Amino acid sequence: MTIGTGDKAPEFDLEEAPGRPRVRLADFLGRANVLLVFHPFAFTEVCAEEALDLQENLDSFRNANTEIVFVSCDAAAARQAWKTELGAEYTFASDFWGHGAVAKSYDVFDEKTGAPVRGTFLIDLEGTVIWSLVKDDGTRRTELVPGSLGTLEPRD
Repeated sequence: MTIGTGDKAPEFDLEEAPGRPRVRLADFLGRANVLLVFHPFAFTEVCAEEALDLQENLDSFRNANTEIVFVSCDAAAARQAWKTELGAEYTFASDFWGHGAVAKSYDVFDEKTGAPVRGTFLIDLEGTVIWSLVKDDGTRRTELVPGSLGTLEPRD
């Protein structure tokens, strides 16, 4: 069952780059919200569009005390090369080993392609999913930025 709004977010433990600290949900709890964004593959058009959309809105996410973790099953070195190519300034993490384990825990891993579908989970300071969006691997998430940022806006 896909993780949804109101569910406790499964712990994640991902590699960002060799020799750097791992990216863990536990490290954000009590400190920052997390926008956990799964996508199928690095160096692809739709994934690049989404990555750049997140980058263009990075200040808005940071102003809302939210860190972005962009995840695929590509190897960490490939993820960092792509991050550099795109000029992104947020976390590109790898779910390469054990292959797709984190995507599977969020029920967004496609066994046929060996890659995640487009799963997005906004996790609050306590580790609860407060907004989620899941689309197939070929559909761009136009709601990615406005939906998640809208959830973070203060309510009157």
